[in-house]
Amino acid sequence: MARYTDAVCRQCRRIGEKLFLKGERCYTPRCAVERRRKPPGNSIPRRRRSSDWALQLREKQKARFTYGVLEKQFRKYFVMARDIPGVTGDNLLQLLETRLDNVVFRLSFAESRQHARQLVNHSHFTVNGRRMDIPSYLVKPGDVVAWKRGGNNGSVPQFIQDITEGPPKRTVPIWLRLDSGRRAGEMVALPDATEIDTNIDVRLIVEFYSK
Repeated sequence: MARYTDAVCRQCRRIGEKLFLKGERCYTPRCAVERRRKPPGNSIPRRRRSSDWALQLREKQKARFTYGVLEKQFRKYFVMARDIPGVTGDNLLQLLETRLDNVVFRLSFAESRQHARQLVNHSHFTVNGRRMDIPSYLVKPGDVVAWKRGGNNGSVPQFIQDITEGPPKRTVPIWLRLDSGRRAGEMVALPDATEIDTNIDVRLIVEFYSK
């Protein structure tokens, strides 16, 4: 399976803003965007007005980097969004938000989407009681995402207790319902574009792929 293996902080520096790809570190002075404002590389960037195409490309890359999706899969999501009735840009965000790794992140079960992807890959979650190790699985309304209990006695591993103890580290969106006691969450509805807090201009992404 293809995946990005370079330092994710380079992606934030390339975009020029925080994408919160490293979890708690992004909120500290150790954040790479705070320490090194210029894009990665040795060349000195020239100050010039960005073309419309460059702005569209930047917004598309921002969405890709934020959700940890490679180009081929991102284009696939765009085609799916275009075929769904409604506004293409809103449909695209909805598809990205309903990915299992993103749902795990939104439920505060992981520090970042990258961390969530790793946990899902290692089979630490179930969907409706069945083990699921596919980060790109699209969660549907009514699906219950829960930590998988370990051992024959159904005990909870210590690292899961450490992650889930205390209040959620982030605000859980209204389209998800968190059950802290069961260490599970349910998707109660599809996310609306107005309920998604990512600073992404989907109009520019639609324009980029429509050329």
